[in-house]
Amino acid sequence: MTEKAETAAEGEAPAHSRNPAAAGEHRPEAGPARGGIRGALRAMEVDMRLIGMVGALALIWIVFDLFTGGTFITPRNLFNLTVQTASVAVMACGMVFVIVARHIDLSVGSVLGFIAMMMGAFQADFIPQYLGFDHPATFVLTILFGVFIGLIVGALQGFLIGYLTIPSFIVTLGGLLVWRGAAWWVTEGRTIAPLDANFRVFGGGIGGTLGATWSWVFGAVAIVAIVAFAINNRRMRMHFKFPLKPVWAEITNAVVLSGAVVAFVWVMNAYPVPERAARRIAEARGIPIPESGLDWAQGIAVPVVVVALVALAMTYIAQRTKFGRYVFAMGGNPQAAELSGIDTKRMTLYIFMLMGALAAVSAVIASARLQSAANDLGTLDELRVIAAAVIGGTSLAGGVGTIYGAILGALVMQSLQSGMALIGIQTALQSIVIGSVLVLAVWIDQVYRKRIGD
Repeated sequence: MTEKAETAAEGEAPAHSRNPAAAGEHRPEAGPARGGIRGALRAMEVDMRLIGMVGALALIWIVFDLFTGGTFITPRNLFNLTVQTASVAVMACGMVFVIVARHIDLSVGSVLGFIAMMMGAFQADFIPQYLGFDHPATFVLTILFGVFIGLIVGALQGFLIGYLTIPSFIVTLGGLLVWRGAAWWVTEGRTIAPLDANFRVFGGGIGGTLGATWSWVFGAVAIVAIVAFAINNRRMRMHFKFPLKPVWAEITNAVVLSGAVVAFVWVMNAYPVPERAARRIAEARGIPIPESGLDWAQGIAVPVVVVALVALAMTYIAQRTKFGRYVFAMGGNPQAAELSGIDTKRMTLYIFMLMGALAAVSAVIASARLQSAANDLGTLDELRVIAAAVIGGTSLAGGVGTIYGAILGALVMQSLQSGMALIGIQTALQSIVIGSVLVLAVWIDQVYRKRIGD
């Protein structure tokens, strides 16, 4: 492959992989950072676009908090914000791979709606005939069924794009109409409710959270994973004789990420379960209710846990697997990738199958959150997902994108939408703002790529 393709084949490779010294002798750690804050960030290998997104998100939150009289940055609203972001964030992780490979998927919202209707009919009409209602295996079978449907849908679209060479824009634009119509056809417009009780846990409502104790356990596991990843990454650099980050930079990165985890868990635990709902749960479980009342913390919502697991898996695929390297190689230089022996047709098939599976996971979250499967579920989600990926730094030119960027992009999108709704801005004006932000994000990406000489 060419030099550019080789760089792209590394996937979300850190900055040192572009350093010529990475191919030579092992370079010792750098000394104290020079150049002030910019030098420190460079030594820590922090993506400047990530800093920009975090700054933009903080600014959005502060502005909306001022306009809403201090009701935006509260545990309750932030909890709801994470739950509302989850469905789009999961699909945005898959959209990163699609866009990086120089494709587009306009059908994900309709696919979500179709799969949600299929899962609703499966658990409400089919399974009860054999297992009865609220069987413990119902939610497991339903989720497996939904993922299977997502893989089939993705395989069909991926085959048309990869093997029949029909442009992805056309195939998925057709899919947007086909799968939306199919969602109506499954039940002839009927809304399916109620859904299985265990299935509804994935919506993040009452009973769909970890609670205070398990949230701290989840946070502790996340911190251990952060430290373990940093140690493993350092060992890998030493093994392949890549330049090492200064020890202080490694420690600073781990401390900052761990602090963010602790702050997140603390905020989620600061939002209590409503007294009336807590009493219902206590009575159902036979828990005595003290005279002072119940003070239970919501903790982290189950959909957020799902997003974290999906992000971890997708990041691993992007950075540590041959499949991930091939995806970025295709986007960096498709001709060179094909000449180097990469089966781009089969890769395209796999990418869209992965997108279909993640659409199924999002369908679980979205339908469980609403506790029903309706025909309009997922409407316009394709635009939100694409916008989240692009705002998060995924280049429409292909070859560049990060999973964490897409999740931050989804959070930015949902923050804008929720904040405007709290202020009372009309829906039409909300669409104007969201569309303008998307165009601005693409323009910023083009300016950034020109500055780095890509």
